[in-house]
Amino acid sequence: MAGKRSGPSGRGLAVRVKTAKRRRTSSTRWLQRQLNDPYVAEAKKRGLRSRAAFKLMQLDDRFSFLKPGQRIVDLGAAPGGWCQVAVERTKGQGVVVALDYLPMEPLPGVTVLEMDFYDDHAPDRLKDAVGGPVDVVLSDMAAPTTGHTATDHLRIMALAEAAYDFAAQVLAPGGTFVAKLFQGGAEKSLLDPLKRDFEKVTHAKPAASRSDSAETYVVALGFRGASDMSD
Repeated sequence: MAGKRSGPSGRGLAVRVKTAKRRRTSSTRWLQRQLNDPYVAEAKKRGLRSRAAFKLMQLDDRFSFLKPGQRIVDLGAAPGGWCQVAVERTKGQGVVVALDYLPMEPLPGVTVLEMDFYDDHAPDRLKDAVGGPVDVVLSDMAAPTTGHTATDHLRIMALAEAAYDFAAQVLAPGGTFVAKLFQGGAEKSLLDPLKRDFEKVTHAKPAASRSDSAETYVVALGFRGASDMSD
């Protein structure tokens, strides 16, 4: 996984895919998009587990929150692309803990917990694995999409809010929280506590996010400590 560029170096010739008898048209479109996606090709070239790795690289290129020696928690980590970036950019000197209910192959420098984030035991398992205050909490979690925009937005907002509830318990002063959202950005229920608890909160869409995708990210920098809303 070498190289400083956080993206593909160029484009090849477009690949066209014919619809097979037992393949749906939507599946053909997906396959054609994958074959023609320069980030997919570049991920394979660099030995990255997913094209999503470039999203984290580009967010870090812009906001510079990954540093050697950090403790990092990656929620919704499978197949491990973000973990690979975290290990590389912390120069293997930190602690990286990954959680996902999907199976994930072992990765050097990463502790993998295969469990649902909504499991009651998940927060304690994560705290035990990381072994101290956390510098960065990453959440690339997303519920399966329904195709209904409002429903999908509510689902991913619920995941982002749950991720921040956990982050507020474990982040060290000055820590960073990054979470995936869908178009519309963070709603008041998430944005208010982030603005209260962090020095800077920004919405960002890295170049590696497909232009037709509704996903975006919220990046919260400089954790001041969680406050009680009743204060």
